[in-house]
Amino acid sequence: MIRVLIPLAEGFEELEAVTIIDLLRRAQFDVIAAGLTGEPVIGSRGVVILPDTDLESVLKQEFDLVVLPGGLSGSDNLDSDTRIHQLLGRMAATGKYTAAICAAPKVLASAGLLVGKRVTGFPGVLDGMSVPDVEICTDAVVRDGNVITSRGPGTAMDFSLELIEILAGKICREQVEISLQRRSEWL
Repeated sequence: MIRVLIPLAEGFEELEAVTIIDLLRRAQFDVIAAGLTGEPVIGSRGVVILPDTDLESVLKQEFDLVVLPGGLSGSDNLDSDTRIHQLLGRMAATGKYTAAICAAPKVLASAGLLVGKRVTGFPGVLDGMSVPDVEICTDAVVRDGNVITSRGPGTAMDFSLELIEILAGKICREQVEISLQRRSEWL
């Protein structure tokens, strides 16, 4: 079974986190939402999420993908947690996927995963960061090797569907997408 870890920090972007968790679970992935502590996590709009577990409890487990939801303060909180940087480094070193949306690509940049990559994110989030040879794009979703990035809340569904396709193939993505009634030919 495909295993995905979604770390949640105070100030996360609710639309992104919930969309990612929901769609990946619809694809039958084993999705673990882990708070940085053992407490409920408050999002950027005041929505409270009760994570499945705390980050410390799952750090030694194996995952196929780690996805970082955005939200400026949520991303800052993820970025200031050394465990997140260690986890991302381990994922990259073992050829696993890392993904980030909105402000969260800056966490990937701080962890050294965006060097020489083509990426996207919330406009301006990577400005001023010293990332050698990074190409910042305006596409909704960008994949460069095992790093997948996306722009923001409005691209969360496209981002999640792309993650499904990368990990489980086009047929799985289409099955999830059909159930969402996104395309007029499916109505």
